Amino acid sequence: MRVSLEQAIAELKKGEVVAIPTETVYGLAADATNDTALKKIFTTKQRPADHPLIVHISDISQVTDWATDFPEIAVKLAKAFWPGALTLVLPAKSHVSRVVRGDEPTVALRVPNHPLALTLLKQGSLSVAAPSANLFTQLSPTTAAHVEAGLGEAIPVLDGGACNVGIESTIVSVATDGQWQLLRPGMISEAEIVKVAGLPQRVNITSLEQKETQLTPKVPGQHALHYSPRTPLSLFKDRQALLAACNALQNTNKSCAALLIGTGAAPDCKVITLPSQPEKVAEQLYSALHALDAMKVSRLLVELPPASAEWMAVLDRLTRAGHQ
Repeated sequence: MRVSLEQAIAELKKGEVVAIPTETVYGLAADATNDTALKKIFTTKQRPADHPLIVHISDISQVTDWATDFPEIAVKLAKAFWPGALTLVLPAKSHVSRVVRGDEPTVALRVPNHPLALTLLKQGSLSVAAPSANLFTQLSPTTAAHVEAGLGEAIPVLDGGACNVGIESTIVSVATDGQWQLLRPGMISEAEIVKVAGLPQRVNITSLEQKETQLTPKVPGQHALHYSPRTPLSLFKDRQALLAACNALQNTNKSCAALLIGTGAAPDCKVITLPSQPEKVAEQLYSALHALDAMKVSRLLVELPPASAEWMAVLDRLTRAGHQ
């Protein structure tokens, strides 16, 4: 159900959820100060209650409303990348909802770089929690139509067009001592963060058993199976292996469709080809997977990009999408 900006603000202030556009993906938004509204996000998405939510704010000046500390490195990162696809995880103030925090001592904050989202936040004097507007582990939506297909047409959707970044934000935690960690890759790269921060990320030296509980905050998007289409999906590091898999499926009278990156030989099935450019693939990735999923074939065959730094975010999403 498409709604106007004014209707979206009114629904959010009434404690309802509304799907809103951002530059990354569409988010299922709720008033970040209203626990009843926040719980509707988890119910609607069928999302585990211990998964933290990202709070979307309209300006850097609002960070101190949510965080006890805003270390100098975090300030530098916010000034460099906000509004934009960077989420900062900082120590939370005591009043911040445990629902938002997922019982973590931290809060995740972002200023989105989408004109309609920013207008909603500013005009409504709102801060909203807004995880991707899809069922838990399923494909993220990058258009209003994706939201309606995944969550149903009863969900209010503020249509802001197609998302131009196309995958979820980079998540960086910054501790009170200024040490930082990259917790989820995105289109703002580790190299860009290092350049602004002036120092490399902290390397955990504790044992594997201690690593996650001792130092690494829990953040969205880290479930092993995530960003996944309904159709079974297979990943391939090279084109020849994908072509062979297509032939093998067809020899057993099973249908398939393929997502390819760059030029080269194509399999004898339905194909979507994306240009061999990380930003273009990221922008179009979920839309392509949604389109392939809608073909109702037996299996999706996906070509992986090179395992290099500039492809890290796309590789992360595809690896989780294809997790068995």
